[in-house]
Amino acid sequence: MRLWFSSSGEVPIYRQLVTQISLAILSGDLKPGDRLPSTRELARRFGIHPNTISAGYRELEREGFTETRHGSGVYVSPNADTPTTPEQILDQHIAAFFRAVRELNLSATMIRERVSRWIASPPPDHFLLIDPDADLREILLTEIRQLTQLPASGGTVEDCASPDVVERAIPLCRPSKTKLVRAALPMGTELVTLQIRSAHRWLDPWLPEIKGELMGVVSHWPEFLTIARTMLIAAGLSPESLIFRDPRRPRWSRGLDQTSAILCDAYTAATRALPKGPRIIIFPLLADSAREELARFSQPPVVP
Repeated sequence: MRLWFSSSGEVPIYRQLVTQISLAILSGDLKPGDRLPSTRELARRFGIHPNTISAGYRELEREGFTETRHGSGVYVSPNADTPTTPEQILDQHIAAFFRAVRELNLSATMIRERVSRWIASPPPDHFLLIDPDADLREILLTEIRQLTQLPASGGTVEDCASPDVVERAIPLCRPSKTKLVRAALPMGTELVTLQIRSAHRWLDPWLPEIKGELMGVVSHWPEFLTIARTMLIAAGLSPESLIFRDPRRPRWSRGLDQTSAILCDAYTAATRALPKGPRIIIFPLLADSAREELARFSQPPVVP
């Protein structure tokens, strides 16, 4: 994968490394089991002290993104959510319309019981985005509503534990919350994980246009501001050329009319009056694969 580092001192190098690799894992640029470059290799390639690389790798392992294999290196952690028992596999296939259920070594009685339960439930008629972060939910819901005609609502992980809340819903979550949400959902409930867009791939074509220009970043989601700050500085933009604004704060728009471009999320673009002079660049959090997934579920359900 491609990495950017800036030694401006605005964002520590180890944090730039942690942010870029964790985003690459969440967006699918790095897959479970992929080996990361060695500490020595990165230190030599970018002229960074090995201790800095090691600090970043330790942080990634603490956060559960990677694992260290003695004598072999650092690897992206395997997907811990992979079903391991016949019952878990059966539940997954029920939620995915039973495409391979006949091949499982389970009793016909158990299969009929579970299939009957699923068929008896009413067909889904709306999306339910489940996420503990209320600010992020608003952004993702804005994107989802722009992509599908099905109604979409949001809720917390605690909300989804109630069968009444998930009835007739297609539950959605982001990759980092899959395990948490799946554990809270009623047994046999389908959960759709929405892939997050690769920040590297999306940002790369924009860099020639925004380098050297005054740029604003606007979002009510603090993590959006933090990630954008880290990525843009790592890509070589000067911290002095960046203006960060939370639109919930007083006088949030001051100075933005002097920028050449404003980077923001879909919710901010839809709900805030941004200055008309600068170019508005909306960063979509959902990857194209997530958009295709939503489109498929927007079709009338097919009962086997």
